[in-house]
Amino acid sequence: MDWMQIFVLVLLLISGFFTVWFRDILCSVICSGAFSLLLALEFYLLQAPDVAIAQAGIGAALDTAIFIIALTGLGYVHRGNGGGRR
Repeated sequence: MDWMQIFVLVLLLISGFFTVWFRDILCSVICSGAFSLLLALEFYLLQAPDVAIAQAGIGAALDTAIFIIALTGLGYVHRGNGGGRR
């Protein structure tokens, strides 16, 4: 394995851990988006650019945006309090 793939896999493990570990839902959603973006990078390194583009577009961008819009609609994200509940 290439050193770049190992580095991305370690970052995937770290971001996956923090996705589950954070108690704040907004932080977990952001870590989940980072996980999806790193997964897209790993697919690109494995020479699957079509899968990488789909993962980056749907997994990293669209899923994260939908989760943040849903949290805003539920009243979880407020301006000025750092994203947590009041």
